[in-house]
Amino acid sequence: MFADLSDAPLDPILGMAQVFAGDPSPQKIDLGIGVYKDENGNVIVLDTVKQAEEYLRNTQTTKSYLSSAGNPQYNDAVRGLIFAPGSDAHGRARTIQTPGGTGALRVGADFIAKLRPGARVFMPDPTWPNHPALFRAAGVETVVYPYYDVAAGRIRFDAMMDALGEQLTANDVLLLHGCCHNPSGADPDQAQWAAIAELLERTGAMPFVDLAYLGFGHGLEPDRAGINILAARVPEMIVASSCSKNFALYRERTGALTLVAGGERQVEAAKGHLLPVVRANYSMPPDHGAAVVAHILGTPALRAEWEVELNGMRERIRRVRLELVNQLAGKGGRDFSYLADQTGMFALLGISPAQVQSLRSDWHIYATDSGRANLAGLTMANVAHAAEAFASVTR
Repeated sequence: MFADLSDAPLDPILGMAQVFAGDPSPQKIDLGIGVYKDENGNVIVLDTVKQAEEYLRNTQTTKSYLSSAGNPQYNDAVRGLIFAPGSDAHGRARTIQTPGGTGALRVGADFIAKLRPGARVFMPDPTWPNHPALFRAAGVETVVYPYYDVAAGRIRFDAMMDALGEQLTANDVLLLHGCCHNPSGADPDQAQWAAIAELLERTGAMPFVDLAYLGFGHGLEPDRAGINILAARVPEMIVASSCSKNFALYRERTGALTLVAGGERQVEAAKGHLLPVVRANYSMPPDHGAAVVAHILGTPALRAEWEVELNGMRERIRRVRLELVNQLAGKGGRDFSYLADQTGMFALLGISPAQVQSLRSDWHIYATDSGRANLAGLTMANVAHAAEAFASVTR
């Protein structure tokens, strides 16, 4: 089976990380891998996470199995982050723990393939590069719809709605980014979310929302507004969420899949059909990250402290976005002012692969070939260098 295999292509993000690590320049900047970094360029461990880990070290008495659904306290806490406790959507929702947001997406894709054979998943252009791979691996057909105009730096909302209005059927699934769209950073406003909800209600298609960056856009409440607008209008939806960014738990693989149905009986039945999908895949998700999150969200003082930490991460990214736009003003080349209106870690610079290569070779700045940049890699100490580089390669 293995004797005649050729060398597999290197993962573009991990490969770039290796090149970055070997670059001796003191001015090098990593805008590639999608992790939050602090003002010193470090991938941090939140203080609330350290406190929760210390609590678990002192109190946890077993590492026994839980269930395919994972940690029940975590599941309840995550459901409450997405839908306010006591709301109609909260009562119609059930959450299971998954190995990261990626695991949630794959489990959701397998679930769609099981319950709705022949369904097509419509995904935005552009989207996170792993989205199409995950759904195709589950045997689900993918269709691309227009979403973002890279040259103009804004959502192609009219084109998106026209395309979806012509093509969506009741057997289809619409993939949406809940907030902080990856890779563009451009999200629908509330009026646009309402229009999307009306379209879904009219066509009967089901939304599948990827919520990887809750709290990184405008805050917990504003960032879940779009999902709640959908839930008020459609009977069913799926939400994949992640604690990788907002709890900085990347390697702990802490995610969740939330189902929303027409009522409590229907959602309990749906969850019952979902668990065998998990059982046939990884059986049970890892518990450590989920136990950490459950303790933080279940302890009022820790939760309040975590929200302060989350706000600090979000505001640092916001400050560096604005400083980048200020530094670029008047330098010529591409107009980057649109970056100030977008949210989250990512942005599309609207540059060619050749210009990306120039950033690497001439300026020691590493972004993906698509021109996607993780702006959390910028700091107040290096943003001027980045601005000079962006202006130079686009003049």
